[in-house]
Amino acid sequence: MGQCACFGGGGAERERRAEAERAESKEARAKAAEAAQRRQEEFDRSAAGRAAKAQMKAMKEAKTSSNQGEPVLKADNGRQELDSS
Repeated sequence: MGQCACFGGGGAERERRAEAERAESKEARAKAAEAAQRRQEEFDRSAAGRAAKAQMKAMKEAKTSSNQGEPVLKADNGRQELDSS
């Protein structure tokens, strides 16, 4: 006498479906990753992509060269000189 899947007897079928869904999900993720990679490569080759890359490079260079070791805020430690004129 076979068991009906609606009463918990369809464990093998449920496992097979779950495995098939996992395989489909994995394939969909791989295709999405490939498409994203293609879009990124196309953007990098486009004028907008080149401009964005140049801007990022300029920002990085400006950040590293703007502070030549000088503190941004200089404190005088409370010392004040009085002019005795």
